[in-house]
Amino acid sequence: MAAYPAHVEPTSLAGAGNRGGETGGNEPPAAFRAALDALAGVRARPEIELEHIPAPQRLAPWAHAVGARVADPDASADDDLEIATARFIVLFDPEGHEAWNGTTRCVGYLSAATDEELVDDAMFSEVAWSWLTDALSDAGAGHHNVGGTVTRTASTRFGDLAGPEHTVDVEMRASWTAEGTDLDHHLQAWLEVLGNAAGLPPPGVHLLGPSDRSGSETL
Repeated sequence: MAAYPAHVEPTSLAGAGNRGGETGGNEPPAAFRAALDALAGVRARPEIELEHIPAPQRLAPWAHAVGARVADPDASADDDLEIATARFIVLFDPEGHEAWNGTTRCVGYLSAATDEELVDDAMFSEVAWSWLTDALSDAGAGHHNVGGTVTRTASTRFGDLAGPEHTVDVEMRASWTAEGTDLDHHLQAWLEVLGNAAGLPPPGVHLLGPSDRSGSETL
């Protein structure tokens, strides 16, 4: 796991509210409990805040959901603006699901403000999708039956509507079948995709601003 600056603690799901709205009235199956225990140990990089959110109730006998957000570092504390948000949903059917070809389906959604120049890049969607496939592979998250979409949206504001005049957003929707209960690897992969979409530097790397460079001749 990547090292983070000592003065900023990674955020964790452990103890963050309830267990995310699992469905079903009986005791969760052992495999589902093991998957949730793995998720509880995930520590996100400092720029990403994690929280449990309500899970969908009708898509599977058991479900769990995690929300993530990246705050705008240039916004004031009172504004609390976001540059990216994401959801990671786990659907579990102990009897298996034919469409999933398995018992555990991971579903990810994210939306992020991105560079305006990317809207004209014909290869951007392919690159963004590779963020997911590469992240799953690098994390050792065994999976199959992966699919999804990447959407770029350009907006122009007119008149008195508040906000920047031109904005470009990227949205990604993806789902895949997990091949084990080590869902911490799957969530970490999705958080890496979120970091890429939000334009965050590699974990542990601090981008120097003007105040950091004052009085210093070397990086």
